Amino acid sequence: MKIKPLGDRIVLKKVEAEEKTSSGIILTGAAKEVPQFAEVVAVGSGIVNGNTIDMEVEIGDKVIYNKYAGTDVKIENEEYIVIKQEDIVGVLV
Repeated sequence: MKIKPLGDRIVLKKVEAEEKTSSGIILTGAAKEVPQFAEVVAVGSGIVNGNTIDMEVEIGDKVIYNKYAGTDVKIENEEYIVIKQEDIVGVLV
């Protein structure tokens, strides 16, 4: 099953949170911080209210997004987030 985002929406595949700190401390589930970066897996058409906007990301881009943005979905045991393009802060290069 695939997701096809509409308009200015983008589907991101969440990246797993680190289980260990850089100093080697193992984190429990409650201590893990929710990651704010992900990989773009699908991009909408860019058509919003009959107007076309430029979509600034492409499939495969690694992006940083706003902390509480989007809608979380789980499909076939994979976690995704569907967000609007305006909630993307930047692209990692």
